[in-house]
Amino acid sequence: MKTLVTGGCGFVGANLVRKLLANDHDVVILDNLSTGNRAYIDGLDLELIIGDIREPDAWASVLDDIDAIIHLAAHTSVPASVANPHIDFDINVRGTFNLLSAARDHNVERFVFASSNAPLGKQPAPVREDRPALPIAPYGASKLAGEGYCMAFNGSYGMHTVALRFANLYGRFAGHKESVIARFFNIAMNECKLTIYGDGHQTRDFIHVDDLTTGILLAMTNDEAAGDIIQLATGVETEVIELAKHIQDLVPHDVELVYNPPRVGDIYRNYSDITKARQVLGFDPVIPLEAGLKDTFTWFMEHREG
Repeated sequence: MKTLVTGGCGFVGANLVRKLLANDHDVVILDNLSTGNRAYIDGLDLELIIGDIREPDAWASVLDDIDAIIHLAAHTSVPASVANPHIDFDINVRGTFNLLSAARDHNVERFVFASSNAPLGKQPAPVREDRPALPIAPYGASKLAGEGYCMAFNGSYGMHTVALRFANLYGRFAGHKESVIARFFNIAMNECKLTIYGDGHQTRDFIHVDDLTTGILLAMTNDEAAGDIIQLATGVETEVIELAKHIQDLVPHDVELVYNPPRVGDIYRNYSDITKARQVLGFDPVIPLEAGLKDTFTWFMEHREG
């Protein structure tokens, strides 16, 4: 396939394009480089188009010979979406609609949308795809809208669309991210204290980016996934304090754990049921957290500033 990856210079994109190339795909990246890093794709045999998903006139003609779009580009910060819901809507809703509309007009057959569990909001764990969406922040609402448009373009125009709800991601090329593992590594490598908000027994589902990108490729090529919403996670519930202790073991100096009051709006238990991903996609995450953290720490150490 010839595959367009939006946001291909970002964390997930930099890992995904390497997997696509290793599987003999022709790859085109569309990225405005607002958060992506061009250096992440240096030396790769692909095409980079610098453009914004909100400005289709600048890139729509490229879709004439594209077989599939994997849409990763997004405004991803929940707090930033609360502070400025307009920009969140503009990028995540209007930008996604632009891509879907252009894909339809240029006969692109397949469209994979990167979503998250944010549309579900506060739900009892484990979260499942059949639960009603109850977003509690503009970010979750914008991702829910993107999922809705994907389902509508499948139902109305027969496009092979699938929305994938990503769990908490970590791995190589995540040095600039504010997700918990990236943040813990960046702080622990440079300081002697690591702050945990709450009692540390709150849980998350952490998936290594290599497992995630395998799931993306399965969804793109699996006809049974068309018109569906599928969670990509490990199905493993990990306490934040367990994560912090793994990072303490990896960092070559003593790191003290400091506890602060829980943050307003934080969900206490959050992990995913991946039954549908296993049944529909044959998805089977294989990287355990401890091994994935070692791999990630090696990358962070090799790319630390200073």
